[in-house]
Amino acid sequence: MPIGRVSRVELRSDRLKVFDAVVREGGFSRAAQALHVTQSSVSQAIAALEADVGEDLFARGGRQVRLTDAGRTLHRHAGVVLRAVEEARAALALQRDLATGTLSVGTSDTLAAWLLPPVFSLFRREFPGVELRLDNRPSPAVAEAVASHSLDLGVVSLPLPPSVSAGVRALRQVPLRPQRDVVVVPRGHPLARRTRLRPAELAAHPLVLLARSTASRAWLDAHFTAAGVQPKVVMEMSSVEVLKRLAALGFGAAVVPDVAVGDAPDLVAVPLSGLHQRRMVGLLVGGTPSRAARAFAEVARRVLKAPG
Repeated sequence: MPIGRVSRVELRSDRLKVFDAVVREGGFSRAAQALHVTQSSVSQAIAALEADVGEDLFARGGRQVRLTDAGRTLHRHAGVVLRAVEEARAALALQRDLATGTLSVGTSDTLAAWLLPPVFSLFRREFPGVELRLDNRPSPAVAEAVASHSLDLGVVSLPLPPSVSAGVRALRQVPLRPQRDVVVVPRGHPLARRTRLRPAELAAHPLVLLARSTASRAWLDAHFTAAGVQPKVVMEMSSVEVLKRLAALGFGAAVVPDVAVGDAPDLVAVPLSGLHQRRMVGLLVGGTPSRAARAFAEVARRVLKAPG
């Protein structure tokens, strides 16, 4: 029976671990040595796994271990299963250990409002005994607070401005997801018909931008400088929501993260292109994070599907 059509297969993780070791080590005896078990235990585990799937996983005969077609198919999936099991065990261990405690997380109002609510919700469900405290600051200020240990960790826009202190640059940066920025303008605006815009093309238009204390503004200013243009900034605000409102009223084009555009029928969002430096949403973590901080990082990675 082909492995893809097995109607009831119980793939125990311990047997998959032995199977993966045999493939990785290139033989039954070497797998036994790597796992610190007897060779007969390895042979029994493989025989039981083959009974589970209803297929031979290794071609018998000769000294070299060779996978069958079914073995190759199973091995492609075994690593995913084993990693999932290990992640589940780690999460359960953290949950057992984190019956109580406090975790202070710094982030911007934009990320707190638009990106992180599912992370906050899942963390609270999985670790109900941990008191989650949120501190609303621009990303550079969050970084300074994490570096000075007044916050446990931060969720920020990366890259941070070059002006941040050396202590901040020493923090570990854990990417979570790309952050893409867009230009928002009213539907009748000349830029509303564009499909993409370069930073230099904004210089001829009035702009309403985030304050210079933010990482987003430092990143955008760096692109204006690289393009050799002087933007016409008519207003600076600390809130993306205020920028969107001002853009809708016709005060100028605003640059905001795409995740924060939301349902704004009076605005058109045009992606920025030609960027020499990409942006990410990431975690800032100190040298020895607490168990609660590690748990929050794992939840954030799961929810936001961060790269491995």
